[in-house]
Amino acid sequence: MRSELNRDVQPAAPGEFAPLRIGPLTIDPPIVLAPMAGVTNASFRTLCRRYSGDQCLYVSEMITARAFVERNAKTMQLASFGPDEQNRKSIQLYGTQPQTLAAATKILVEEWGVHHIDMNFGCPVRKVTAAGGGAAIPARPKLLASIVRAVVQAAGAVPVTIKFRKGIDDSLLTFLDAGRIGEQEGARAVALHARTAAQLYSGEADWTAIATLKQHVRSIPVLGNGDIFESWDALRMLRTTGCDGVVVGRGCLGRPWLFGELCAVLRGQQPPPPPDLGGVVDALREHARLLAEFFGERLGMQQIRKFTGWYLKGFPHTKRHLPAMHMVRTLADLEGLLAVLPRDVPYPEIALRARRCKDGHTQEVSLPPGFLTCRDEDLVVEDPAEMDGG
Repeated sequence: MRSELNRDVQPAAPGEFAPLRIGPLTIDPPIVLAPMAGVTNASFRTLCRRYSGDQCLYVSEMITARAFVERNAKTMQLASFGPDEQNRKSIQLYGTQPQTLAAATKILVEEWGVHHIDMNFGCPVRKVTAAGGGAAIPARPKLLASIVRAVVQAAGAVPVTIKFRKGIDDSLLTFLDAGRIGEQEGARAVALHARTAAQLYSGEADWTAIATLKQHVRSIPVLGNGDIFESWDALRMLRTTGCDGVVVGRGCLGRPWLFGELCAVLRGQQPPPPPDLGGVVDALREHARLLAEFFGERLGMQQIRKFTGWYLKGFPHTKRHLPAMHMVRTLADLEGLLAVLPRDVPYPEIALRARRCKDGHTQEVSLPPGFLTCRDEDLVVEDPAEMDGG
């Protein structure tokens, strides 16, 4: 199954795409799970890996450096890895203070034995940018450089990558500076979500920006992120931009099997067909079980609620069941609701490219007072998100 947009896209030719090399890590095919807060915990990563094996790189959700250094219990749990991840522990780190980030990095490397650290310079959430963090940081190049330098030095032989957006908005694009700084300060790869912070997740990703970044960053891999809804989209991105790998974000929400499809087409094979409603229900049920095992049943069921709509997206006559699914408290509650759904309903084509985000609105990016009037400074803003472990 494929959308009209990808009607003529063919699987990869033998040797068409090289493995992605990030320091000592080899990712073949060159596919990375994007870190997503509240989504890419160990349970979801385990489920995705079951469809693709260990070939892809599965990155944890964002971990706040200050809370991690202070051994905040919730943060420590979110940072933990499953038993199937012991050979490729990949984590995303967030913060605005170079010293705190370096301290967190040392713990991750020396005590946790991580194999890869990604840095978040792309989060567009208001409370993050208003504190000068996330997508705001690349607007201050010297601050960005000092942060990357501190983490790279603390990481030693463990590869560090950075992920960022095009810029604050169309009037302030920062991605070329961010790519240059990452390359100069020792990052082993850079990843561009080809939207501005003002866009959030609306509109279309600007893949031409990925191609432009690839032309400017030559010594390390450049990864592209944005609008990978089908396995064929990854092929188009790689072919049209020349990037070295693809980062898959919201297109996989409620679709962990997408990674199996991606692996197939990048190996020159036709992808397996998407599951029918019965297969989707089975995946949802297993996801809930894994979350209950990881968080405990009460918190695990709170986590699965938001996924139910993503899994059932586009299937006819399922929307009326969502209000009850959004209130489930136990695995038994969820099982009772899933049991009434038919199994032999084919996967709806409309669901292939359905948006899986809160809405399609844009925003005026909130920044600290005077943040853009002194862009050449490397002073940090005290980030409340770091102070409270949020």
